[in-house]
Amino acid sequence: MRRPLIAANWKMNLGRVDEALALVRQLRPPLTAVSSVDVAICPPFTVIPALAEVLGNSSIGLGAQTMHWAKSGAHTGDVSPAMLTGLCDYVIVGHSERRASAGATATDEAVNRKVLAALEYDLVPIVCVGESATQREAGETHSFVGGQVCAALQGLGAPAAARCVFAYEPIWAIGSGQAATPAEANRTIGLTVRGAIASTFDETVAGKVRVLYGGSVNPENIADFMAMPEIDGALVGGASLTPDFADLVRNAAAL
Repeated sequence: MRRPLIAANWKMNLGRVDEALALVRQLRPPLTAVSSVDVAICPPFTVIPALAEVLGNSSIGLGAQTMHWAKSGAHTGDVSPAMLTGLCDYVIVGHSERRASAGATATDEAVNRKVLAALEYDLVPIVCVGESATQREAGETHSFVGGQVCAALQGLGAPAAARCVFAYEPIWAIGSGQAATPAEANRTIGLTVRGAIASTFDETVAGKVRVLYGGSVNPENIADFMAMPEIDGALVGGASLTPDFADLVRNAAAL
């Protein structure tokens, strides 16, 4: 059985220490009371050290929203995996918003380098994949998303691949209020995401990797996604920015 994971991606919000701590102090009691799912919060870099102190002895994981693959160097504005070690448990890599805006540091090759670096520094990569509306309408979802998955896994052995988390986030659903249907997300995750993992390794590895859904997830629809056999949790954006995130996690854990 794959243990579910609900990961909060705060994006460029709640980046002041006082506001981040205020929300986390509200969320910590109800989230730590949930024992059947893993929970992680991925805030802006500016508040990671403060939240690491507050969450360090709790069951709530902490993650970064991106990182560079290099240990150090002339990479102005970037954060390395070595800098995150001891502070974070997870790191999001390849989010579509980064792929669209970060140039050479967000190509498929760059995402693969980040995955390798994250695992080297004992960080769990949450690898985002997903198609645009144009690609979906052209029937290219399977080939495009499968290609992203295979590219991210290059150079990994089976044990390392099994440690990765993938998040299927159709670009057309992110922040739109229009989520994929649970059945549609389940089908793409099973056939395309797990299918690409199985083609790279085998069905055993594909069965071990946790795959999340992301894209307009909220407390009202999370249970429908969690009821799907191929969906192991969610990467949550806007719905993670208020105390209602605790309701989302409780609803996810109810199944």
